Amino acid sequence: MRTIQAVVNGRELSIDEATAAMDSIMRGHATGAQIGALVTALHMRGETVGEIVGFAQAMRNHALKVEVASDGGPLVDTCGTGGDASGTFNISTTAAFAIAGAGVRVAKHGNRAVTSKCGSADVLEGLGVAIELTPEQVKRCVQEVGIGFMYAPAFHPAMRFVGPAR
Repeated sequence: MRTIQAVVNGRELSIDEATAAMDSIMRGHATGAQIGALVTALHMRGETVGEIVGFAQAMRNHALKVEVASDGGPLVDTCGTGGDASGTFNISTTAAFAIAGAGVRVAKHGNRAVTSKCGSADVLEGLGVAIELTPEQVKRCVQEVGIGFMYAPAFHPAMRFVGPAR
């Protein structure tokens, strides 16, 4: 990946370059070593807003979509950071319930714990919530009760290419 060399050389990627790099990763065209090298180089140099925008655009292009009507008011996602290695607890799930309780619709992304003791999926399963829903089921949950959970492995299947490098 020429992208790795560009970042190692200190050059900022354009939004289009970042989108193309992440698209290549999401399609399974990058090795774990290449993914690790890119992430390390970005971390050492510092990510730019444009790079994050490009990466996010590519990830959204590969995600399953949940079409929720816009006439129901604002819709937020309280996805936590996961893997922050800072010893924090899972506040994003608690915040999702508080926000929904205040009348704001929530479409929450989440996963099982990877580096922490408790991910959003773990919390919800502990509460007896079914976490592996279809986009239509999530839409219905948001419309009927104001909150829906999108289990990351189901809604971001292309992330399976990144998991081992993480």
